[in-house]
Amino acid sequence: MMYAGSEPADRREPDSSARPPLVRELLLVVGLFVVYKLGRQAATGHVEEAFRNAGNIWDFERSVHLPGEGAVQSLLLHDETLIHLANTYYATVHFPATLLFLVWLYWRRPRHYIWSRRVLAALTGAALVLHLLFPLAPPRLLTATGLVDTGQVYGPSVYGAAPEADSMANQFAAMPSLHFGWAVMVAVGLIAATRTRWRWLWLLHPLVTLLVIVGTANHYWLDSIVVAALLALALAALPLKRTEPVRVHVPWPSTANEPALAVVPRPAEPAACTVPQPARPTSSYVSSGTRR
Repeated sequence: MMYAGSEPADRREPDSSARPPLVRELLLVVGLFVVYKLGRQAATGHVEEAFRNAGNIWDFERSVHLPGEGAVQSLLLHDETLIHLANTYYATVHFPATLLFLVWLYWRRPRHYIWSRRVLAALTGAALVLHLLFPLAPPRLLTATGLVDTGQVYGPSVYGAAPEADSMANQFAAMPSLHFGWAVMVAVGLIAATRTRWRWLWLLHPLVTLLVIVGTANHYWLDSIVVAALLALALAALPLKRTEPVRVHVPWPSTANEPALAVVPRPAEPAACTVPQPARPTSSYVSSGTRR
């Protein structure tokens, strides 16, 4: 028996019938991005509440004995090149990596693309609601943490020096961390869409992202924990629909479905006619041996 669905995913041709129209997808992705940016901007202005929440988060992490964010930052600060690379990773990898992930899925795994796009949209929408309801200053802005704003000190930085006047980004939207959430989804999506033995290395992307966002003091540990929980809920609510394997049936030789042969009775053969054979005449001899 052969099953078409048993072939490795990265060797199968993409199902073009499952690929949505390109123009529609571009408009949809751009529209979602614009809504997200506008939503983040709408969450600005809650400065006092953001710093109050930051103090509560910092105290909560210490009460549950989470590792200090300063331990990760101290490792990065040992080498100025290393901290510069971390800042560069934070500033340049987040959006391009997610965009390339979606583009590759669109062309090579359309079914996985639709699933990943839905999960990312749900995760981003939930994060936006949380940004509005729970403004949070990052640890680099909270004096009590004693952490360094590595972007401002070592560069490059994607944020303005004055958070309250930053018109490009909402610096009080630390909870949850979409840097980490998107990175995890990129890894999960690529692992699900491929079958190569090396696909598990994609987990390095969220791992490095986690170390970067904590080491640069842009996020608390709790920001990553919350976004991971939100992503788990999104994945549970929007599972990847598996296609049924196509069974290629090779019929065994059988006469079960063949029409029955008509049985024509053979005509009875006529019985053999037994003709009595005439008796052979016997010669008559006189005992004397003379013939009459």
